[in-house]
Amino acid sequence: MKIYKTIEITFEQNIATVWLNRPAVHNAFNSEMIAEITDCFNNINNEQDISIVLLRGKEKSFCAGADLNWMRDVSKQSYAQNLKESKKLYDCFFSIYKCQKPTIAIVHGVALGGANGLLTACDITYCIDSTIFAFSEVKIGIVPATISPFVIKRIGEFGAKELMLTGRRINGKEAENYKLVNKSFESIEALENYMITIIKQLKTSGPNAITNCKDLIFNVCNVLNLNETLEYTAKMIADIRASAEGQEGMSAFLEKRKPNWIK
Repeated sequence: MKIYKTIEITFEQNIATVWLNRPAVHNAFNSEMIAEITDCFNNINNEQDISIVLLRGKEKSFCAGADLNWMRDVSKQSYAQNLKESKKLYDCFFSIYKCQKPTIAIVHGVALGGANGLLTACDITYCIDSTIFAFSEVKIGIVPATISPFVIKRIGEFGAKELMLTGRRINGKEAENYKLVNKSFESIEALENYMITIIKQLKTSGPNAITNCKDLIFNVCNVLNLNETLEYTAKMIADIRASAEGQEGMSAFLEKRKPNWIK
């Protein structure tokens, strides 16, 4: 993997942790970080040794959203340049959302504005109770546009209306109630212990099955209408049953042994 300036990637037992690494500004993102996150997640798809990706923030916070100096500079640019920057930000969230590996966001400190695009683009998101979340864009006269597809997918239309229109701050437990996160914990230690269990469960799943399952969910939710899903889903399961991994998994189950992807 590349060495980046605004993010850091660490590896342990086939798990890549992508650390947002601008702690002096609570990991607020600028154009450089946006480009680096996008590049990182696109490259992770090609790394065979990576089975799970964690997204975290260094030191005091997960992410304070957009860097205010970057926002100020962008606001002074032409409309065409503004549009280009906005598309790059969307591409950043989409690179996480479409990542072929399971992605887990671990959120602490604050997750403000655009930070919610990062965490809602992940497959699973956990936080601690003291974490503060806010869609604060309306408070400075703008809207949470590029994050909205990912946020609304996760929490629904009317939850999004309440949080986005008011811009009010909520804590981790409230975020869990809104389904903005999958689960909130009293402490980072409790979160880490729970995450160990989830990671173990992910590692017992077939690697190709996970990728295919992510493609299945993406296409059913975003691409196909209900009539089209008949042909698509039937073909997918038929293809996978006949695949080497599918055959190994079924044989292992019938023979009451572990499949060969479990070391």
